[in-house]
Amino acid sequence: MIKGLLARINLKISKKTARLHGRPSTRLFALVFIVLILGVLLSGCAAAPGVSLTVDSQSPEPKQVTSGVQLLVLMTMLSLAPSVLILATSFTRIVIVLSMLRTAIGTPSIPPNQVVIGLSLILTFFIMAPVYKEMDQNAIQPFLNEQIDQTTALKQAQTPVREFMFKQTREKDIQLFLDLGNEPQPVTLDDIPTVSLFPAFIISELRTAFTMGFVIYIPFLVIDLVVSSILLSMGMMMLPPSLVSLPFKVLLFVMVDGWYLIVRSLVLSFTGDA
Repeated sequence: MIKGLLARINLKISKKTARLHGRPSTRLFALVFIVLILGVLLSGCAAAPGVSLTVDSQSPEPKQVTSGVQLLVLMTMLSLAPSVLILATSFTRIVIVLSMLRTAIGTPSIPPNQVVIGLSLILTFFIMAPVYKEMDQNAIQPFLNEQIDQTTALKQAQTPVREFMFKQTREKDIQLFLDLGNEPQPVTLDDIPTVSLFPAFIISELRTAFTMGFVIYIPFLVIDLVVSSILLSMGMMMLPPSLVSLPFKVLLFVMVDGWYLIVRSLVLSFTGDA
């Protein structure tokens, strides 16, 4: 019986194989069709006007070679734009504080990550708006109007960003990276290189964010301790304290208008009015 079943299976497989091998023209037609489609697409891409990333070393005009190299470098630096947006702006402090707030309440997935990151980005754009406005007036618009060259535009664009960093960075952190980089002692703020200012700003932001997160954590921790003590005194040791304290923490956060206080404190921490 088993041999008969195997024979039937082998017969079906051999028939299907014969059908596939019996259609060489169909397979050849499909292969030719795919090659033609790829050829048309590639020819269209090659003929696209206005886009060229080639650098001709034999060009009689060195400016053309320099512009091509600058374009390649600029496209490479665009991949670092998300990191710069995260680390050189107020985004780091905001997203850490909001994440710690979510953990303190006891809802690790509410609000979702998309909401936390979206709110952090919106607040970052709001806080950094004066910095961008100054960059636009002093660097971007004059460069687009051909009033200044590229080097001058980059220097003027760094000035408002450096001023923002200096306001949020501790002198201790700046001195740390000056010593690690064997840099000479600066006389003015302009003497501090951006290479030392950037990491100092990052660790200062991390310290400030964790300090704010600690202050936010305290009232919710008190609620957890009170609920745990009550459940322990009642002998309800099998009931998770976090499950009972969650409604009270949410109620406390809503009653004190927590989102208003958190956002207000975050914004004022950058303006220096807090």
